[in-house]
Amino acid sequence: MIGQIFIALIAILHVYILVLEIFLWDKPYGMKAFGNNAEKAKLTKVMAQNQGLYNGFLAAGLFWSLLADAPFATSIANFFLGCVLIAGIYGG
Repeated sequence: MIGQIFIALIAILHVYILVLEIFLWDKPYGMKAFGNNAEKAKLTKVMAQNQGLYNGFLAAGLFWSLLADAPFATSIANFFLGCVLIAGIYGG
């Protein structure tokens, strides 16, 4: 149960990042969140939207793991959590 709560929180975080990168990248809140100015945000908007899409796929996979049947749920969760971990290590 605790593991599922953490998976849900990580999925929700990735939905939040998706919104920032796809919809708010060049808006004041998004620029503040990522330390961008208007010029940089305009130049990198398509790249950010692509990143947001990938975050959406991660979130979808994590939500899928919460809804999947027991034999497969752990494998699905482990795969997508592994993707999150690798992306976080690389990004850090």
